[in-house]
Parts: sequence; C-alpha cells; structure tokens
Amino acid sequence: MGECNNCTRERALTGEDDVTVAFHKVVSHDNQNQFYNHQEDDEHGDDEQTDETVHLRTNYLQDEDGEEKQRARGSENVLEGGEKESLLCVLPAFCTRGKETASSGEETPPEEKPKKCPGLGLFYALLATVFFSIISLLVKTIEGLHAIEISAIRCFFQMLFVLPLLIYHKTGFLGPRDKRIYLVLRGFFGSNAMILLYYAVQQMPLADATVIMFSNPVFTSILAWVFLKERCTIWDCVFTVFTLTGVILIARPPFLFGEHLSGIEGDYTNHVKGTVAAFGGAIGAAFTFVILRKMGKSVHYYLSVWYYAVIGLLECIITTSVLGEWNLPFCGRDRWILMLIAVLGIAGQTFLTKALQIEKAGPVSLMRTVDVVLSFFFQFVFFHRVPTWWSLGGALCVVLSTSGVALRKWFNSSRKS
Repeated sequence: MGECNNCTRERALTGEDDVTVAFHKVVSHDNQNQFYNHQEDDEHGDDEQTDETVHLRTNYLQDEDGEEKQRARGSENVLEGGEKESLLCVLPAFCTRGKETASSGEETPPEEKPKKCPGLGLFYALLATVFFSIISLLVKTIEGLHAIEISAIRCFFQMLFVLPLLIYHKTGFLGPRDKRIYLVLRGFFGSNAMILLYYAVQQMPLADATVIMFSNPVFTSILAWVFLKERCTIWDCVFTVFTLTGVILIARPPFLFGEHLSGIEGDYTNHVKGTVAAFGGAIGAAFTFVILRKMGKSVHYYLSVWYYAVIGLLECIITTSVLGEWNLPFCGRDRWILMLIAVLGIAGQTFLTKALQIEKAGPVSLMRTVDVVLSFFFQFVFFHRVPTWWSLGGALCVVLSTSGVALRKWFNSSRKS
C-alpha cells in the first residue's frame, strides 16, 4: 500500500452540456491509518462493501437557457481484496465550457438582428413636424390670452406628463451635479424660445413667424463654432447670409421697402414686434440645441424636458404677475385647445427625439422643412390670407439655407462613417 500513499489519479467527467471537469484523488496518511482499521474490522466477518459518493461542486458559466446546475459523482473505489479506500478529493478550478466543442464540431449560426423599418425615423420626424405646425395654428386661433399665459399652461401640463416618467425611470429631479448648470440654461433658453414663438405668431402672419423661427439651424452652426469649437466653413457663412436675407424680405423694413406695405396683419409696429420675437426665438432655440449637444447622452431626455417645464412655468408665472396679464380663457373651447397644445407639445418632442435616435440629423432637418409648407397652407385655408411674393422669397431663402446646412452635415457624417 506504500505505493498508493500520496498518489494522484486523474479522471474526466463530461456532461451533456459540454462541461468538462478534471479532478484529482489524493490518499492522505490519516486516511491510510483509517484504511488499516477498516481492514481489521473486515477480518471479523464484515465483508459488506460500502459505496462512498464524492460530491463535486462545480461552478461554470450559464448557458443560454439560464440553467446553473452540474453535479459530479465519484464512483466506487475498491482496492485489491475488496477493502474500502478512503479518499480525499481535490477539485481544481478548471472548468471549460463553450458553444462549440471539439467532439461535435458543430457551429452555432449567428443570431439575426431584427431589421429596422426603413423610413421609420423620417416618419417620426414628419409626425413631429405636423404636431408643431398644429400647435402654432392653435395658438393663432386663441384670442384674449397672452402668449406667456399660453406658455405657462403648456409647461404646467407638461410637468404633469413628465413627472411619472421621471419616477418610472428613476432619474431623479435634479440630475448629475456637474450638468445642473447646463440643465438650467437649457430650461431658460428653451422656454424663452417657446414664449417668443407664440408671441410672434400672435403679432404677425403665421407663415412669416414660422419661417423666421425655422432659421435656427443656421444660427446653431455659428454658436457651435463659437462655444463648442466646431469647424466653421465658408458654406456656413453663405447660409447665414441667405437666412438673414430671407428674414429681411419677410420683415420688409420701411427704409428699404417704403412706408406702404401690403400683406401684414394690423399695423407695422406689431409686424416689427413679431419679427423681432421670432428672430429672438430662433436664437434661443439655437442656444438650446448647442446646450443639448454639450450635454450629449449623459442626461436623460425626460430630465431635460422636466427642467424645460419647471423653469418655463416659474418664468411665466412671474412675468404674467408683473404684467398683470393673468386671466382665465373665455370659454370651454379655448380651455380644451390649451390642453391639446400641451399634449401635442409632448407628442411632438417625443417623436422628434425618437427620429433623431433612429435617423441621422441631416434627413430629420430636411423633413422639418415641411413645417414651412404647412404654415403657408394653414394660413391660406384657415385665415384666408394669401402670402405675398416677398414672404415667399424670404421663405425660399431660409429653406435653402437650412436645407444646405442639413445636407452638408449629412454628407460629412456619411463620409466619416
């Protein structure tokens, strides 16, 4: 038996799940003494053999079905003469598992990725554009309410919609500490852009206000060059000149076009106020896009909308209290329209975000040009106002410039990829 002392025997256990376990059996000195004691007991007539089961505990990686079980059992070990042997088993930490085994030689076919629906991102962008156009139309139909009050009601309902989403996604209400200043600025510039757009729609023709507000992509490129150090080319300068030309054609200042102007709503003073408000709204929207680009994906989208609604509501309440413009809508119809504006605002922002997640920014920006076409259509159908050639020329300049910015970004991103 001296040859069996401290000897090792190696065995392999292979399961149905392609698991290979290698273990060693070691006979110790203490167990050898115990073996001699058992031998003496066997001499008194106890010839009955006992099976000893060695349980092996193995840990291995989960397979695709999620099963995490493997048990290894040692077999009966008997020395010469039928004597029983006590074993001390040591399990090495070598357990290999793979989808492909040398014995089978079978290859698992690669998993097929679900195919994306072509054009789904552009469809989402189209829905967002239609919703935003309808919002401008509804704002134009409401009478007796200041644009700031309309904005306050929209922000209030937007808070009600976003609050359960924040709780569900567990994003918190303040956001990351190093991003809070950007969230505050995003809420400030975004809410001011909304207020100025609504004010411009109330003071000037719907199409003219929409066209000027739509010029924000050009200003976004300039602000990104200033604050984000992005590249600015000669094309950006050309597009900026085209945009400013379109704004001038729509505004038609008297020192260029004379005192007698046609195609404006009310007096020229309101027209100038609306033009300045729309231009300021475009700048505010451009600042908002630059801030969102600065934050990137480090902040959840609903948290950004939450700051937009909260800061906008506080700002509107303070401003309307100072101006004394706070009053309730005249009839139930206007109240339902205000609620519809809030719902369409949430839907439009959601679809626009989904579109940017699926599709590149260039095609989405091109799809947003439909907003200009819809504004002229709504102005003609619902308000029976025919656009002037000056307005059409200005709209053409703005659409060409914004489309040029979108196409250039689309081309650059496609070339890099």
